[in-house]
Formats: sequence, C-alpha cells, structure tokens
Amino acid sequence: MKKILLLILVASALFAVEGKIIFEKNCTACHLGMVSMAEFKPLFKAGKIKAPPMVEIAAKIKASININPIGDNDNAEDIHRFTVIAFIKNYVTHPSWDYYMCDSVAINRFKVMPAQTHLSDEELQAVSEWIYDYFEGKELK
Repeated sequence: MKKILLLILVASALFAVEGKIIFEKNCTACHLGMVSMAEFKPLFKAGKIKAPPMVEIAAKIKASININPIGDNDNAEDIHRFTVIAFIKNYVTHPSWDYYMCDSVAINRFKVMPAQTHLSDEELQAVSEWIYDYFEGKELK
C-alpha cells in the first residue's frame, strides 16, 4: 500500500512539473504567469502585454465557477477543481467571447486567444491542473 501511495505522489509531482513546462513553452508568449500589480501596470500601459496574466485568469475562473452540491458538501472542492480544469481545457482549444471571464478592461484591450489545437489531451490536462494548483490562493495585487 505504501508503495502505491508513493508511486501516486511521484506521478502527481511529475505531472505538475510537466504542466509548468507546457505552460512555459506554450503560454508565456502571451501570458505572464505570477506577476505583481507593480510589475504588470507599466507593461500594460506600454502595450507590451498580449493577454491577461495567468494569475488573474485563474482567479477569475475559480471565482466565477460556483459549485453548490445538493446535500453532502464533502466533495465540493474536488468537484470545483474538476470543473475548473475542464473549463480551462475546453477554453484553450475552443476560446470564445461567449464564456470569456475577464473584466471589461481586459475585454477592451485583448482579443480572444487563438485556439491551441496543437496540444495533446495529456498536455491540456497537465497544464490545466498546473494552472489550477499553482495559482491556488494567489491573485494579482
């Protein structure tokens, strides 16, 4: 049993590392990752930002997706994580104004991202999980 648990933990850690690498190779051309408002504002004003920073996107998505399970709330956090990850995966491959979650400043400044259809299902899963986990409890401030 201990070996199985250890194997699961190692696999999870490797998946997280892979997600970060996928983000760095595919997303940072447009999205900053973790950035402070002091770092972000001058770049934004200078027009050097192509897309909202991922820390802000992750916070908006997590806040916008509400899970209210009927009865037992023990699984609400897991259901929320699953739902947010599914949303990210879908949005990355099928971006649309119909479910764009950024504020009006971002809407006026940025276009809808191009579809990232070159990523495999495994890469989408890894990067979506990494975004959810890495930016947990973090915000643009």
